[in-house]
Amino acid sequence: MRKRQAKKRPLLPDPRFNDQLVTRFVNMMMWDGKKSVAFKVFYDAIDIVDEKNTDEEKTALELWKDALSNVMPHVEVRSRRVGGATFQIPMQIRPDRKISTAMKWLISYARKRNEKSMAQKLAAEILAAAKEEGAAVKKRVDTHKMAEANKAFSHFRF
Repeated sequence: MRKRQAKKRPLLPDPRFNDQLVTRFVNMMMWDGKKSVAFKVFYDAIDIVDEKNTDEEKTALELWKDALSNVMPHVEVRSRRVGGATFQIPMQIRPDRKISTAMKWLISYARKRNEKSMAQKLAAEILAAAKEEGAAVKKRVDTHKMAEANKAFSHFRF
């Protein structure tokens, strides 16, 4: 390889919770480089989660982290050509990829909901995912089903 692998840039922890994971999530949610808008949306969503939260011993941030871990896929299928046929091969996912896929799914399915503001959409999706329901969790279940169905081809691993 001529090009080196890009260095991981250190992320600044967010101002309110002092958490790098939050910054990573906000960076993914951000559109057109509008980070302060994205932070406002996220914090508003967390406040809404806090209001609607029935579970007393968990904070809104812990609920969001639960939601993320409920959406995280553990295996995924990748396409591989073997002798003219394309097989879907189940593969383990790297930890950092697990997190980013979970974030992407949570954000994209929140955007597809039909509440009024993005903060409300995100809050509703977080609460649903924390309870193991909602579209993002369904996506993870479907991904796992695909991997399970194609388990026979796992010997074609890269």
